[in-house]
Amino acid sequence: MRDVELLARIGWHAPLPEKIDDSTVLNIEDVPEEIAEGLAHSPAAIVQCAACRRLCVRDEFVWKEKQLCAWDYHGQVFGRRGPWRNGPYEERHFETLPTCAYVAPPLLAEIAVEAVLVLTGIEEATARQAIDVVLAADAERPHLAVRTEGGFTVLREMPE
Repeated sequence: MRDVELLARIGWHAPLPEKIDDSTVLNIEDVPEEIAEGLAHSPAAIVQCAACRRLCVRDEFVWKEKQLCAWDYHGQVFGRRGPWRNGPYEERHFETLPTCAYVAPPLLAEIAVEAVLVLTGIEEATARQAIDVVLAADAERPHLAVRTEGGFTVLREMPE
């Protein structure tokens, strides 16, 4: 406390850092792990979910021009009334795939959906071929391919 008083008396100041991370936080090891992880990411714009009014990150989950939170997006898009298909996709179907920041397995479990294939870091043409192989192998059950930030995720409805 005496150090702070001394700095105040001499009129010491420092510019605010442009980014808060472990190099700008004194005693980062005393900060809870979740907070330290949050500091590692750059700030994001926050908006209200169009369905439930929860706060969510802008443009992570947009469906029919509405900003949604992860819960409502998973429920609406990956739910029973979502754009499910049986059999392999045609080329035109890949142009209209649902797009989101990520797919959350705990939210999928709530709506009886499972992720059967996750593709990241490969060429799109190769990913499309892999998706078609999976969809052709199980053509009787409904599947849904989703475009994520890192690639694609293929979802399948769980048996009832």
